[in-house]
Amino acid sequence: MLKVNICGVEFNNPVIAASGTFGFGREFEPYVDLNKIGGISTKGLTYYKKDGNEGRRIHETASGIMNSIGLQNPSVSEFIKNDLDFMKQFDAKIIANIGGSQVEDYLKSIELIEQTDIEIIELNISCPNVKEGGMAFGIKCDTAYDIVKKVREKTNKVLMVKLSPNAENIKEMAISCVEAGADSLSLVNTFNALAIDIYKRKPIFKNITAGLSGPAIKPIALRMVKEVHDVVDVPIVGMGGIMNWQDAIEFIMAGSTAIQVGTANFIKPNVMEDIIDGIERFMIKENIKDLKEITGII
Repeated sequence: MLKVNICGVEFNNPVIAASGTFGFGREFEPYVDLNKIGGISTKGLTYYKKDGNEGRRIHETASGIMNSIGLQNPSVSEFIKNDLDFMKQFDAKIIANIGGSQVEDYLKSIELIEQTDIEIIELNISCPNVKEGGMAFGIKCDTAYDIVKKVREKTNKVLMVKLSPNAENIKEMAISCVEAGADSLSLVNTFNALAIDIYKRKPIFKNITAGLSGPAIKPIALRMVKEVHDVVDVPIVGMGGIMNWQDAIEFIMAGSTAIQVGTANFIKPNVMEDIIDGIERFMIKENIKDLKEITGII
């Protein structure tokens, strides 16, 4: 009843842990049945180890949180060496989230992932491109097209591209990524936002701006998922402020084949189990045999 298929990869259910909110599952394993959730998108991985940003990294806001983690991670090679086998113990499908500060780093990471049996790569194009003055790859369509095309040429795995809500035009961005070879799209990543310490008269974060997530962004994320669903014909993984099963159903009705849960994991570590159970109860009550019946129905 709950099974969903993303480009030939079958998930036991549509509920996936969002990248950067669940690590590699180790910290959550005592609290969550990792055999029950549909999948885990890994902590954002880069070719070289990253220590992350200095200064404050998390700040709570009304109906959300802001983060400036800076892609702290052990590197792709260390993940493969130390964490992949742990993740493979469970039924949750593994999605490798890949980032980088220049195209060459992305491609070297992809080459390493190609040597594993991970089936899906989630390409994070919200990373700043150091060769273009720090503007993220996912802001302008031509830059996004270029990196997706180059990655596509390096991998035969399912290529899911994670879109930034800060893109100049989310519909044109989706079309560009699909034309460049994306098999699937996930959206949205965090919104660029600002918080100020009025007593210090300075920004809360050393990098000035940070990424906003949580229920505050849900209505906008939901609108963007629908807009993308209207213009491309590939599986969409929706996210952005999903806190309960009702939110998940909304994203599915807007066009999501599957959904990712992020900020909610920090509030209730086993929230994804609640969401899975809630979706199942809704389907039984509404006599829905397959989620395809309501995917993109609005």
